[in-house]
Amino acid sequence: MSVVEQYARAHIVTDADIDEESAVPVVLRYDPEDNPRSIRVGLPGTHEWTLSRTLLEQGLHAPAGSGEVRVWPCGRVQAIVEFHSAQGVSVVQFESKTLLRFLRRTYLAA
Repeated sequence: MSVVEQYARAHIVTDADIDEESAVPVVLRYDPEDNPRSIRVGLPGTHEWTLSRTLLEQGLHAPAGSGEVRVWPCGRVQAIVEFHSAQGVSVVQFESKTLLRFLRRTYLAA
């Protein structure tokens, strides 16, 4: 089994005064040796989140999750992943096809 790592660009949704056109680099990672049911999402800085592949897959079709991570479709081509922590909430907007491509690669690697 091999590690699947995919670099992507995503938008951080915020009410701060930032350029809405700028996307941030994100690393999507799946390591079946570490945990075959989970993926990791690395945000800029030292933020890395772990969530289940099932949650991500379900959230691409309908709102899913509770607690620290929630995922839901946003229109026909985008998806939102919301991360909750003691420091606050990070809302990240992805292209759905990017997440689908990553999920496909994880299932082929398992």
